[in-house]
Amino acid sequence: MTLRLTNIAKTFPDGTRALLPTELTVKTGEIVSLLGPSGCGKTTLLRIIAGLETPDFGSTIWFDNDDVTSLSVERRKVGMVFQSYALFPNMSVRANIGYGLKMQKLSKSEINARVTEVLEMCQLDEFSKRGVDALSGGQRQRVALARAIAPRPRLLLLDEPLSALDASMREALRDELAVLLRKFQITAIFVTHDQDEAMAIADRVAVMSNGRVVQSGTPEELYRNPNSSFVAGFVGNAMHLEGKSAGKLLTLEGGTQHLLSEGSGQNVYVRAEDVRIDEAGSLCGEVETVTFMGTHYRVGIKGIMPNVLTSIFSGQSAPNVGGKVRVSIKPQALMLLPEGEAQA
Repeated sequence: MTLRLTNIAKTFPDGTRALLPTELTVKTGEIVSLLGPSGCGKTTLLRIIAGLETPDFGSTIWFDNDDVTSLSVERRKVGMVFQSYALFPNMSVRANIGYGLKMQKLSKSEINARVTEVLEMCQLDEFSKRGVDALSGGQRQRVALARAIAPRPRLLLLDEPLSALDASMREALRDELAVLLRKFQITAIFVTHDQDEAMAIADRVAVMSNGRVVQSGTPEELYRNPNSSFVAGFVGNAMHLEGKSAGKLLTLEGGTQHLLSEGSGQNVYVRAEDVRIDEAGSLCGEVETVTFMGTHYRVGIKGIMPNVLTSIFSGQSAPNVGGKVRVSIKPQALMLLPEGEAQA
């Protein structure tokens, strides 16, 4: 199913504008993440798609060629996975998964067949008779996903599906969730404030800020070509280079050197992996921090616009804190971006 949102806006009774007019299309079988900081409107948008919130007049929601804007949540045939999973503690895994099918008044044989199918797909066969309280957080997450999928919804919505898990389990399960969603081949939208989660799971990410989508694209497109300072800083945590040195580093098309002036409305950004400790580098600073991150060292260097970070693979030796280092940044790695937010 293809989802198309046209002019979606939401104003609450107290006058708060949670969503400004927003457009978004999700293709059949595509997994799209709504990514943004708290209060940006992503959960409100998800609830409007589900039918749990009513959008402002003039908003339209299309499921393929069907206008579902005025349909109730029950009639939209949407599957939902919540942060809390909302499983029934007094029921077994099999009973939890089959609950929605029972409410649809399907035959006992059809319910058993569908439940068995999703149990196998979610690798929950051996836990089918257990109570959900006897499961790990990751297993409960799979049960919640299986229960949402079993009724064969037109669209799957997930609200911060991994937020209830601890950090190590969340990282392990995000890849598992991506595999499961693609196995089901269902159009899906999930809300998150975690950029790593969005980039690991989604085919496309819609970055939101202040009630609207400011840029959407594949994870790589957003990382390589952000359209604003906000997206550069939020996706991948690009560093803002300040001062005259930033302008001297910036090479515009044609090789012309350009010095940024105050009030130009533009900023220079760079990713940590594009900053190199280089004996021949033109910039000099002092090592302030060295943090071991497992796969790499994160090195903070002060005295360069005013501070920059760089990454060094852990197979290499890291510099000592307090030591002087020279740094080089390739001009083509620099991003010249407008201040604030551009609109998608």
